[in-house]
Amino acid sequence: MDRCIKSDEIILLFDRYTLESRWLHESIKQAGYECVAVVIEESDFLPKGVFSVYDLILGNYMHGVENSGKPKYYNEISVDDKWTINAGVNEGYGKITYQHVEKGRIFYAETEKKYIVSALEWYDRKGIPRFRDHFNRYGDICARTVYDFQGRPMSKTWLSPQGKEIIIENFVTGDIILHDGEIVKLFWTKLDLFGYIFTQMGFNENQIFFNSLSTPFFISNILGGSEKKDILFWQEPIQNEIPGNMQMILDGRASRTQKVIVQKNSSYEKLIALGAEKEMVHKLGFIYPFEKENHHKPETLICTNSDEIEHCRELIEALPQMHFHIAAITSMSPRLIELDAYKNVNLYPGAAGNVLDRLFQECDYYFDINHHAEIVSSVYKAFLHNQIIFAFQETVHNRDYVLDDNVYLVSEFKKMVLDIKNVMENEVVMKEYIEKQHGHALLENKETFKKMIDA
Repeated sequence: MDRCIKSDEIILLFDRYTLESRWLHESIKQAGYECVAVVIEESDFLPKGVFSVYDLILGNYMHGVENSGKPKYYNEISVDDKWTINAGVNEGYGKITYQHVEKGRIFYAETEKKYIVSALEWYDRKGIPRFRDHFNRYGDICARTVYDFQGRPMSKTWLSPQGKEIIIENFVTGDIILHDGEIVKLFWTKLDLFGYIFTQMGFNENQIFFNSLSTPFFISNILGGSEKKDILFWQEPIQNEIPGNMQMILDGRASRTQKVIVQKNSSYEKLIALGAEKEMVHKLGFIYPFEKENHHKPETLICTNSDEIEHCRELIEALPQMHFHIAAITSMSPRLIELDAYKNVNLYPGAAGNVLDRLFQECDYYFDINHHAEIVSSVYKAFLHNQIIFAFQETVHNRDYVLDDNVYLVSEFKKMVLDIKNVMENEVVMKEYIEKQHGHALLENKETFKKMIDA
C-alpha cells in the first residue's frame, strides 16, 4: 500500500470532524504547518481537504492530489427509461418508482446544496431493502451494504473509485477483509485494520496531532517509537479525575506522545488542580477566524426557540437606547409577538440562515438570556463576530466564550444593566471587554501557537 501523505507533513487524526477539530485544523494551517486532516469516522461528505481513513485506503487522496469528482445530484442517477425519479421535495427523500411501485429511495447529504445523493436504497417486490449504494462527495459509489430477506444488514463492501472491492466487513461474523494489492488480509477489529493501514503507509514517520483518547491515541501507540513526538490536544471538559489514557501519557508510558496541550481554560485549571504536572500539560487556544470587528453599535441579538427569555421585557425597557433583534428558527408565541410593540425591538420568526448571518454581522452585542437549548451555535458565532456577550448564570450556554464578569445571577439584573450601559457609553471600555473576552477564550497568534508546538 503506497504512502499517500508526505513524511514531513503533520497528520491531524480525529475521531470526528467536530467544530473543535476544525478550529485546530485551521489554527495549525494558519501557523504555517504542512498538515493533512484524517478522520476515523465513516463520513462520505467531509469538507474539502479533509479525508476519512477510508478515503486514504480507497485512493481518494494520493500524493497530495484529491479525487477530482463532483457530488451526484438526484437527477444524475442512472435508471431504466421506464422508471421515474421523484426528488421528494416535501418528504425529505427521493423515490424511484415503476408503475407507482417504489423500487428505490434516494437519501440526501446534509450539505449547503440541495438534492446531493448520499445513498440509494433498493427494495425487493415485498418492499424490503436488499442493498444500499453509498455515494461520496466525489460522486462515486464508495460502498455497498447488503441486507438479508428481513432487511437486516449483513455486510458492507467499500469500493475504489474504479469500482474494485477493497474492504469487506461482515456484520454477522464481525471480521473485516482487506484487499491490499495482491495480498488479502483478515482483521477482527477496525483498530487492527487502521493500525495495519497506517503502518503500511509509513505514517510512523509522521508526527501525529490528535484530540481524542480513543482510537487516535490507540493508533499513535500502535505505530511505535518515532523521533517526531505526537501531541494530544485536549478539547473536552475534565470531571473528577484525570482520564486513564491521559494519565498514561503523563506517566511517560505512551510510546510516542509526550505532551498534552489543553485548549479550554476550565479543563486546564482542573487538570492542574488534580495534580497534573505543568511540565507535561500546557495551555494553548486557537487562532480564531473572526468574521468582523466590533463597531460599538447599540444593536443586540438574542437567538431563541422559546418564549422563556430571562428579564427580556425588563431589559428592553431599561435600555431604550439599545435595539433588540430577537430571532427564532421556528414560529413565535403570542408572548414574544407582544414585544413587537416596543420601538427598540425587531422580531424575526422563522429566521432563515441568510437573515441570521446578517444579524450577526449587524449586531455588536449578544444577550445569551434564553432558557432551554442553544440554537445555531449562537454563542460561538457571537464570539467570532466580536459581539460582547452578556448572560445570566441560569441561562448561559457556553462558558468557554463568555467572560466570567459578564455572567450574572438573575437577582443581579440591575448590575447587569449598569455594566451594559457602561460599555455602551464608553468605547474604551468596550475594547477592554473584547480583549478580555478574547483572552478568556484563549485567543492565540501565529507566533505563540508555533512556539508552544515546537517547544
